[in-house]
Amino acid sequence: MIEVHNLTKRYRGGTAVDGLTFTVEPGRVTGFLGPNGAGKSTTIRMILGLDRPTEGTARVGGRPYAALERPLTVVGALLEAGDLHPGRSAREHLTWIARTNGLGRARVAKVLEQTGLTEVAGKRARTYSLGMKQRLGIAAALLGDPEVLILDEPVNGLDPEGVIWIRTLAKRLAGEGRTVLVSSHLMSEMALTASHLVVIGRGRLLADLSTEEFVAAHSGSNLEEAFMRLTSDAVQYRAGGTR
Repeated sequence: MIEVHNLTKRYRGGTAVDGLTFTVEPGRVTGFLGPNGAGKSTTIRMILGLDRPTEGTARVGGRPYAALERPLTVVGALLEAGDLHPGRSAREHLTWIARTNGLGRARVAKVLEQTGLTEVAGKRARTYSLGMKQRLGIAAALLGDPEVLILDEPVNGLDPEGVIWIRTLAKRLAGEGRTVLVSSHLMSEMALTASHLVVIGRGRLLADLSTEEFVAAHSGSNLEEAFMRLTSDAVQYRAGGTR
């Protein structure tokens, strides 16, 4: 599971994350929601050891990310799908990641098939659409067959078929007992995908409960309406686009 305790991140310009405490349990899809500037991406980066907390801890399977012996086999993450060498093919990109993490070629072929990229695996990344790059990012996240999957805006750039595929994939992985955390701005998609929600605003925890309970607790006819009711006072924009 993912355990966040009193997680805080301060910058000179202010506080991005303010004393967050929550747990992401295995066996369900947890939606990570909040307005722009809420601190979602900063929180994810601290969970993954990419940013150091000012205070508090973030652990995966009881250990900080930096202490994991083979992190790719424990945590798979999608952050910036376009962050790859434009001259490399999908197969080359995944093979390089596999080699540096002690994984065999069989996993490369498996995730290419799993993400629908087998036929274009030899093409250079510069020729890929945003949706294809998104699928390649998800393939990289799945490469180590991890127990924990963290996806930041996974349906960005995907066509309707791709959106349904992501939804089905997240639910299937959770059904296998894995821990799945999905950050998204699309309330309609989260209503169909996530059974549990962690909602933050201005870096602070606003809600941590099931999707059904969340909608009922905030007098909404649907998730989007309930979300707007809860977060209307928590919307803020920071210089640099912090999320």
